[in-house]
Amino acid sequence: MKRKYRLRRNSDFRRVRHVGESNASPILVLAFLRNNLAHSRFGFVVNKQLGKAVQRNKIKRRLREAARLRLSHIQTGYDLVFIARKRAANAKYAELAQSMETLLKSAGLWSESGCEE
Repeated sequence: MKRKYRLRRNSDFRRVRHVGESNASPILVLAFLRNNLAHSRFGFVVNKQLGKAVQRNKIKRRLREAARLRLSHIQTGYDLVFIARKRAANAKYAELAQSMETLLKSAGLWSESGCEE
């Protein structure tokens, strides 16, 4: 995922989590907040309880790829933080991607037609 699409500062993660809205599924939690930019930015949080570094990084890679492939369907102008729950540790890529899509639809951030950037 390109750098402009990533949340990098701890203050950005905290702002989205505490000021923004959130939706949850058994695998993921989505926190989102409008960012007044022409593109959306993504952050991924995987707690140490989900495993050692290799396992956590694997989950983050899968989430980043799922978001990258769905980028054209996600509304622009939002900061989105995906937080992995315990069930994400054993979830397959397809389950993570489906959970992400479901959360985006329930938050009203999904566009079926796809937006071109």
